[in-house]
Amino acid sequence: MKDMINFLRQNPLWCAVIYLIIINLIGFALMGIDKAKAKKHKWRVPEKMLFFVAAVGGSVGAIAGMQVFRHKTQHNKFVYGMPALLAFQLMMLALMVVQFIKVS
Repeated sequence: MKDMINFLRQNPLWCAVIYLIIINLIGFALMGIDKAKAKKHKWRVPEKMLFFVAAVGGSVGAIAGMQVFRHKTQHNKFVYGMPALLAFQLMMLALMVVQFIKVS
């Protein structure tokens, strides 16, 4: 465990990669869970939670979940909102990369 912690401290990019994998898996899973609950007319995952997970980095997983589970594909706020979040996140990433390149 100590070796892993030391590795992550020395390679912070891996922390970001691991975080993004986990948050996107959560976004994907939440779409599947919500779809299953909707079919059974049971408690649902709040839309705010779906957007929150997408906003904190899980937009790719949420979009993939929408397509795989055919869920929320008729709701404009999801059809346009999720890709808009992804586009915003990609723009922010591009800005950070440009800043990093300038500093290096």
